[in-house]
Amino acid sequence: MTSDLSHVDETTFREAISHFATGVTVITTLKDGKPAGMTASAVTSLSLDPVLLLVCINHKLPTHEAIEDSRCFVVNVLGEGQQELALHFARPSPDKFAGVELNPEHELPVMAEAIAFFVCDVQERFPGGDHTIFTGLVRDCGATPGRRPLLYFRSGFGTLRDQHSEALEDAISWDMPSLGGSAPSYLRLKR
Repeated sequence: MTSDLSHVDETTFREAISHFATGVTVITTLKDGKPAGMTASAVTSLSLDPVLLLVCINHKLPTHEAIEDSRCFVVNVLGEGQQELALHFARPSPDKFAGVELNPEHELPVMAEAIAFFVCDVQERFPGGDHTIFTGLVRDCGATPGRRPLLYFRSGFGTLRDQHSEALEDAISWDMPSLGGSAPSYLRLKR
């Protein structure tokens, strides 16, 4: 069954897709020896054999041209509390990397504060409307355990509740009020 989708307007699509929660990343690369980057949520794993992921980059953005030229990129996964960093890389700026610490162990710009990173070589590129879909062959990656991801949902930032950690915290603090500690999380007032 084929249907005519010409009736789906941009506003309706944006509203509907905003209900799909995504992680928040900063895609980085080098352009003329200097770091370039942008905030992106159109990132996903693609394959385990070989290890591939994909990123979708708008044609009009400087990072698109930088990836085209360098043929490599880094996906820096942002964590809870890094909303300002996400907004910083989403806006035009002459030097987006001013004050941003990079991991000196890597040739490409890997953010020191990222909760995970994936260093990739562009394997293929495909047209995707006003974006290019870059598939990246992952040649290095890493993660910092115990950190929660930054999420984007309905045009705002959020984070995941870690039920295991909250349950452990509740178990540890269950009798703590009598000892001067805190009450379990479900009994605490939200401020």
